[in-house]
Amino acid sequence: MSTPCRPTRLAARAVILLDDRLLLVNAYPGGASDLWCAPGGGVEPGQSLPETLVREVAEETGLTITVGPPVLVSEFHDPRHGFHQVEVFFQAQVAAGTLSPDWRDPAGVVNRWRLVTRAEMAGLRFKPDALPRAAWDGGPGALYDPLEEIVP
Repeated sequence: MSTPCRPTRLAARAVILLDDRLLLVNAYPGGASDLWCAPGGGVEPGQSLPETLVREVAEETGLTITVGPPVLVSEFHDPRHGFHQVEVFFQAQVAAGTLSPDWRDPAGVVNRWRLVTRAEMAGLRFKPDALPRAAWDGGPGALYDPLEEIVP
C-alpha cells in the first residue's frame, strides 16, 4: 500500500541579519521541539513569494520587511504522510518595527524567536542545513539544499 501524496506545499522564508545575528523562530506550539528555522510560511493562492514573506514575517515577529533576492532553495518531505515542501529563502531587511519579547503570533504558530551568531548556530538544532551559508556567505546565485526527510 502506498502513502497518498498531497500537493507540494510552497513556502517563503526570510534571512534577516541584525547586527550580524540571524533571526530564527520556533514554530512548535508549547515549545514541543527545539528545532529553529527562519521566519516565513506557506504561499496562499494568488499571492507572490515576496507578498507571502512580508505577511508571514509580520505575523510571526511584528516586523515589516523589504524582500531582496533569493539566497537558498530547500525542500523536505515526510514519506510516511505524503508531505513535501519547497521553501525559497530571500534576503530581507527590516523596514519598520522592533523585536519585542511581548509579541505574539496571532495564529499561535511561532512561540518564540531569537537572534543568533554563526558560532551559536553550531549548538542549535535548525533546518535547513545550508541556512548559515545562505545567511553569512553570500555569493552569486542561490544555494540548493537537496530533499531531506522531515525532522520532528
